[in-house]
Amino acid sequence: MSLYIQPFPFQRVSRRLAEQPRAHALRINVREEDDAYILYALVPGLKADDLNIQVLENVVSIEGQYQADEDAEFVLSEIPQGSFRRTLRLPIEIDSEKVQAKIADGVLTLTLPKAESTKPKKIAVSVN
Repeated sequence: MSLYIQPFPFQRVSRRLAEQPRAHALRINVREEDDAYILYALVPGLKADDLNIQVLENVVSIEGQYQADEDAEFVLSEIPQGSFRRTLRLPIEIDSEKVQAKIADGVLTLTLPKAESTKPKKIAVSVN
């Protein structure tokens, strides 16, 4: 495999962009199930201790920071660096006591159970 880097005009631009700190936008997928929302986020290289996850009513907040190698000078830098924060408002209140989080192979998976008060209740009709 060969990598071709065009020296003009992109080399000057890429160095300028590499010197500026970039905020990483955490990309997520959310799937709805009957009893919960399942949130997936790509967090390559991060461990559980590197993340701060908070749930309040129907708002989920995920914060973290990628450690940058400040000694290295890159020709091209696309790997996320610096801190990030993502806040997501869900349409239904979440039971924060039952939230589960796990990281496997660089993917954060949050299981966000819906609160009991938001689930539909079946009402039996009696015949007199």
